[in-house]
Order: sequence, then C-alpha cells, then structure tokens
Amino acid sequence: MRAVTWQGKRDVRVENVPDPTIQEPTDAIIRITSSGLCGSDLHLYEVLTPFMTPGDILGHEPMGIVEEVGAAVPDLQVGDRVVVPFQIACGNCWMCLTGLPTQCETTQVTGEGMGAALFGYTRLYGAVPGAQAEYLRVPQAQYGPIKVPEGPPDDRFVYLSDVLPTAWQAVAYADVPQGGSIAVLGLGPIGDMACRVAQVKGAGRVFGIDLVPERLARAKARGVETFDLRSFDDEKELVAAIRDETDGRGPDAVIDAVGTEAHGSAVARLVQNTAALLPRKLSGPMSERFSVDRLAALYTAIDLVRRGGTISLSGVYGGMADPMPMLTLFDKQVQMRMGQANVRRWSDDIIPYLTDEDPLGVDDFATHRVPLSEAPHAYEMFQRKQDGAVKVLMQP
Repeated sequence: MRAVTWQGKRDVRVENVPDPTIQEPTDAIIRITSSGLCGSDLHLYEVLTPFMTPGDILGHEPMGIVEEVGAAVPDLQVGDRVVVPFQIACGNCWMCLTGLPTQCETTQVTGEGMGAALFGYTRLYGAVPGAQAEYLRVPQAQYGPIKVPEGPPDDRFVYLSDVLPTAWQAVAYADVPQGGSIAVLGLGPIGDMACRVAQVKGAGRVFGIDLVPERLARAKARGVETFDLRSFDDEKELVAAIRDETDGRGPDAVIDAVGTEAHGSAVARLVQNTAALLPRKLSGPMSERFSVDRLAALYTAIDLVRRGGTISLSGVYGGMADPMPMLTLFDKQVQMRMGQANVRRWSDDIIPYLTDEDPLGVDDFATHRVPLSEAPHAYEMFQRKQDGAVKVLMQP
C-alpha cells in the first residue's frame, strides 16, 4: 500500500509499504477514505524529530471502511463505516472505565513512561503505524472505532477522530460558566473548533487570539471576538486589551491551543533545532531534559486569565526544563487542566451536533482536500501557513 512516511526533519515521503494484517484477535483492518493532517503532526515534522525513526508511518485522524475483523471484535462487520480515535485503548481497564482512555492500562507505553499508545506518533507512544495511508491496522478494535451512518460526506464525521473531542475536552476542562467569557490562544484547527464548541455550550463571549489573517477571519465570521497579535507591541498590551473587555478582570477561562511551537523563545527554538541534528542516542534525552518547550502561549494564558479562573491546555508540550511561574499561579488561585483528549468519553456527546444543521461547521471546516500523493506538499503548506491552510484532509 501507499503511506506517508517520516524520513527526517521536514522530510515526509509517500512510499510503498507492506499492507497491514490482523495480528491479534482484537484487531481490525480499515480501508482509509479520509485522513486528517493535524497540528500535532507538525511537531513530528520539526520539533519532536529525535523521537522518530525513518520509515515511521504518520497520521492519527482517520475514517474509513472495515475490511477485516479479528475473532474478538464482535461489534464490527466488514463494510461498516467507522471513525478511528487517535488513541488506542481497551475500554475495559480501570482507566478506561473512569473515562480516561488516554491512560489505558492495557496499551500504556510503560517503557517510555507514557500513557496509551497513539497512532503514528513517535516511539514515546508505541511507534504504532499511522493513518495517512491506504489501510490501517486498528488494535483494540473491540472498543476504539466509532460507527457512523452512510450518506453524509466524510467531512461530517472524520473530526471525531481528534479535532472534535480535543476541542470539546478543552472547553469542558475550561469549565466556563453559562454566559461567561473564554479566550482561546491559537486559532488553528483545535483553537478554531474550541471557539465553536464554547459558543454552542453557552459561553457569553469568546475571544480568539492569533496572528494568521485567514485564521482570524474564519473565527470572526462565526462571531468570535478576534485579536490580532500583530496589532500589539507585546503580550502585556494584548492582555490589557482583553481585560478592558472583561471589566478589568480577564476572561473566566483561557484555552492554550498553541503548545510547544508558540512564538516567543529563541533559546528554546535553538535547543529544538540543535537536538534534531544530534545522533538519536543523544537527541532524545536532550529534548526531554533541556527546554524543548516554548512557553510563550502558556505564560500569556497565566497572565490573561482572571483570578480564580481556569486554564485548559490542549496544545502539545514536550519538555520539562522551562520555569513555571508558580508564585503567580498560586497567588491568582488558577486552576489548570490538561491532557490528550479522551475521545470515547466525549464522542456520544458530540454526535448529536453532527446533523444537517451543522452547528459546529464541520461540513466546510477543511480548507484543503488533497490526494495522499500530495502529502509532502500539504505538510510544507500547513507548516508554512500558506494558501490559507487551516485544516487539510487527505484522500488515498
């Protein structure tokens, strides 16, 4: 089959690889009909290269048609149309039963000290072959795949794999009171969708912050009060402007949908780039220990949120050396929640919104649809924020 493979920093290629096969009774084989390109994939494209191996198959936002099922997968049949969550979980362990499939005790990558295995996302998460391919082996298929109806186009459902539950959890963790205010830092796919979820869940005012014109325009068109970072001399001016809109307090909650690739830390960027050039035995530990994070967005969130408010982190962070302003967090009595989205915890809540009325705007959420063969161009375009690229879907 054809698949998108990682070969090095900013080097992805579409290559012929062996077709996946059933390996365990709980496996299924899915023929991919659509697969998303995620902002998290860009971390692999540039920032997290020390944890990658040439030939790794990328991608974790698929949907498609069931082609084959293992003997221990009773609820799937050949021909079923399904969306596959990005995490791999059993559904039966203590963590899964308490609503935390991202911490699944069956698939935890204990050798790396990490949570549940993920599709197409580094050795830290199991080095499981990903979904930007023609076919996908789905472990733990007795729990993971979400059946969806025939009829509507893939765009209606494909975001159940990641974008929708990630945005939904970000808003749930933000705990915005009815009619309250929320600011979203970063209007890429997750931030954009988080704004939409906050609106339908009853937030009174939604502020969106970015510096990419096309992203700001998309959010503004849906009623988000947008702030262009380029209009402010520094972060303090931005914070003051939003406080002026919230009686001087700041918003009730802030979602950081940016993560480790935020603008603002030249030193951290240098460390990231240096680590990517080192031998693998050195680059991984360096990336883990020495400031691979650029925390500009998180620092802004801490400054911006009102006292007693909540910060919800959905952007991916990968290091542990940058200092946290603990005195400020303690003094402001800020609550913080974070983590990979627990897809199956939220999917049943989201599906009623995926109707012909389309309150979340999923039907036209993608800005680009490309064949799998154009994946290298799609990665470059998305990474460089060219041609208005906000969300890219690939079709094998």
